[in-house]
Amino acid sequence: MFTVHFETLGCKLNQIESEALARTFTDEGFSVDLEAMTAAKSAQSDTILSIINTCTVTSKAEQKARRLMRLLLAKFPTAAVIATGCYAELDAAQIENIDERIAVIRGSRKDILAELPKKLKSYLSDKNPSAKEVADFVKSLSLNKQEIQKTESNEKKAIAPQFLLYTDTFQTHSRSSIKIQDGCANACTYCRIHLARGKSVSLDVKTVLERVRQLETAGQKEVVFTGVNLSQYRGEWEGHREDFAGLLRILLENTRDIAFRISSFYPEHITEKLCEVLKSPRVRPSFHLSIQSGSDTILKAMKRQYKAEDVYNAVRLLRETKENPFIACDIIAGFPGETDEDFSQTQKMCNDLHFAWIHAFPFSPRPDTPAYTMTPKIPERIKGERVLWLTQAAQQEKIAYINSLKGKTVTAIVENSRADRLLLKKVPIIHAVTENFLHAQINLPDLPEAKQIKAGDLIKIVIKEPLIDKILHNNDSDVQAELIL
Repeated sequence: MFTVHFETLGCKLNQIESEALARTFTDEGFSVDLEAMTAAKSAQSDTILSIINTCTVTSKAEQKARRLMRLLLAKFPTAAVIATGCYAELDAAQIENIDERIAVIRGSRKDILAELPKKLKSYLSDKNPSAKEVADFVKSLSLNKQEIQKTESNEKKAIAPQFLLYTDTFQTHSRSSIKIQDGCANACTYCRIHLARGKSVSLDVKTVLERVRQLETAGQKEVVFTGVNLSQYRGEWEGHREDFAGLLRILLENTRDIAFRISSFYPEHITEKLCEVLKSPRVRPSFHLSIQSGSDTILKAMKRQYKAEDVYNAVRLLRETKENPFIACDIIAGFPGETDEDFSQTQKMCNDLHFAWIHAFPFSPRPDTPAYTMTPKIPERIKGERVLWLTQAAQQEKIAYINSLKGKTVTAIVENSRADRLLLKKVPIIHAVTENFLHAQINLPDLPEAKQIKAGDLIKIVIKEPLIDKILHNNDSDVQAELIL
């Protein structure tokens, strides 16, 4: 049995695609390893292939990918390395020049990845190839596919290549995910992702419904919708196109119990029409808004399609729709030209709206984007100070949010990542993700055999108190909770 190792960097989309590809390899008889490789681990000789799903959102993400590729080459001396994802889409030649054992499958060629396990199994059935030969075989698949495409008719495939990787079982996540959208029709001046993933495409409503029903049948309790820009979802349905609100309404009407969670949305698309559907108790009360700045001047320079007032309106609508929802956001600090006054407007927005969490990033100039050459540049020291303010604000707001929930009973899903291992070792602690996206640590009482808990189970817990030290040190739990038997 050949082993295939996976490493995943970046966004939720990459995580889903890695999970789906791992499932496909498993179905073809390969052994799959999803444990992250570290420098402390010893070299392994039973791995035939290592796949790294890369990210290009920042220069640090690309640097991390290159370091990880070199580590994989060292730790798996007899394995080929496949690089895919957004960084591989934009800088394939640079990546393949690292080593002859590296093959690139561009992020836009998910159809090749979907076919890879079956083709690789056939290739290995009567050969004992070297790592370079495996890499060359993968490269040939990509080249052959390009030649085939030149002669194909223009007839559209039933499902776009972006959505071919799919699974209804998840090895490293307690909550299932489904990718319903890819690419982006916007061209924000700082963003390289729309260059890597292309224009916005959506999975048709019928297929989304079929996949959600499969997840429900498989026993999944919750599904997270993911995409590059969910706000741009437009799926075919009975001769017309449905937006995200329409999709969610159809799914609620045609499924039984499975709950839905939205990964990220743009503030201008939080409308009264959408919020009417979000009122369903099967829609989780946690939301993530892609905001980036509280300054209209900076938002305009970024070519964002909204103003600060739209952010205020979006938060108001969400809080009118759900009781005390968890609302998080992304903010970029130090965009070119961001003055102290611009940043003070971002600070005011954060203070006014009390986001339960802020994902703060220093501006990272990306090649081939307009912002790469924009001036004046903000010194790294100033960027760091602004990120620090945002991070400390996020920590204090999360603590305040948890305190507002003390004594409340909430639903949570036991985490896959550690639950089974901890229970196997008789460690009396489990971890779970709550309906409002808190990461709970729960002391597990002695349970009778009939009430044993396993990863993926829905449980009821009472919020006790914030784990302040863990929140301040960016640990993986943020609230202490008590299990309701």
